[in-house]
Amino acid sequence: MNLNRKGRAALVLALVAVVAMAFRVSWNALRDIAHTVGADDTAATLYPFVVDGLMALALVATLVLADDDRKFALRVLGTYTLASLVLNYVHGLVPELHGATVDWGRLADWDPANWALVLLATSLPVGSIYFGSDLVAKVLHHHPATVPDPIPALHTNAEESTETIGYRSTPDLPESTPPPALPAAVRVPDPVAVDVLKSTAELKPPPTAPVPVNPIVRSAVAAESVRARRATGRVPAVARPTRSRRTPDQLLDEARKVTAGWPDAKLTAEGIRLAVHTSPVNARRLRDTLRAERAATAVI
Repeated sequence: MNLNRKGRAALVLALVAVVAMAFRVSWNALRDIAHTVGADDTAATLYPFVVDGLMALALVATLVLADDDRKFALRVLGTYTLASLVLNYVHGLVPELHGATVDWGRLADWDPANWALVLLATSLPVGSIYFGSDLVAKVLHHHPATVPDPIPALHTNAEESTETIGYRSTPDLPESTPPPALPAAVRVPDPVAVDVLKSTAELKPPPTAPVPVNPIVRSAVAAESVRARRATGRVPAVARPTRSRRTPDQLLDEARKVTAGWPDAKLTAEGIRLAVHTSPVNARRLRDTLRAERAATAVI
């Protein structure tokens, strides 16, 4: 439930009023307890502020702090609340405390209980100094985590999106969605007998509006490189070279003419192949034949 500014202010004022009345009720009990443990009139008057005042400080720190610091403030608040409750309970059990007729430093007849109560009553002011300083330091050094602002568009369209979702929900609709309307049936006119011998007027097509055609925009496109496809199968006769194939004798005669002035060291298969323009196999065969002829000529 979201409270407006006036509602929050009224709630805080009501809390302050309740705390003030509770403090006034606990005032007499804590003051009489302070007189019993040896406090003078001024100290006894300030003693209720020490106990109940630290409770109010711990309550404020609980609302401000977070995580472990908040747990610490809650422990301090619970401890001092329990201590104030015990001292008020003892004050109600011992009527002599009301008239200050009890012995000095005597809060209970049983010695262990009396020692514990005196230790509790005298240690509360010292604890208020320690815990109060620690709580104030934690509050002053507390830095609340900053929450990033949401997108402004979400604030703008929040109500609109909520209404849209509300109308889309089927249970929220006042009545079911009506079925889709069917198109009205068109009555076809009855057929009329037409005399074939009579000429009928030529029907002209109705004028039609020209349809705009978007112009074609030519854009420069990078030309794709086309790889030459390797020839497969037999080569057609048109693509074959026109030079006739030479016979072995013709190759030998041509090789003799080309290598007539060559020395024996230059007579190699590679040189003959380049000079005669033949295959490596024919070049080697021509080399061997020419070397054999030169060897035979040298012997004679």
